[in-house]
Amino acid sequence: MPDVKFRHLDDEKWQEVRAIELPTGRVVVREKWLEFSDKCLSLFARWDPGMMIHKHGHNSEHVVYVMSGSMTCGDVECTPGMHITLEKGAAFGPFVAGPDGVELFEVMMGDPRSFAADTEGFDKLLAEKGAKRLPNPPIDMPDWLEDTRN
Repeated sequence: MPDVKFRHLDDEKWQEVRAIELPTGRVVVREKWLEFSDKCLSLFARWDPGMMIHKHGHNSEHVVYVMSGSMTCGDVECTPGMHITLEKGAAFGPFVAGPDGVELFEVMMGDPRSFAADTEGFDKLLAEKGAKRLPNPPIDMPDWLEDTRN
């Protein structure tokens, strides 16, 4: 029988999922996972000001909604109310969080794992900003899903 699930954002823990080092210090992406199954990942994300993530895609349909703050996605300025739809296999980015950071609501329908695109371009962006990659923070992946972040 189909199920109905209720979860409240306040009851979920923050997980750091990405980190880089800027000249001003370490910045991260934190996420609260509201649903994480083999059918759907929905999450609330908070990015520190200046946080950057490489151009990438996902192995599923993916929706991103900007709730507050701002970021760029490639050459597109994304402010509150911006909705991004990423089809399975497409790539988007790189992403750069604005001066106040950004808060996002995201939904991935299917396998949420990502794949990198244009790593050379991201290395150039990091160098321009005086930033460097840091190892991905450890996260509590579901047992059924291997962490393949790059």
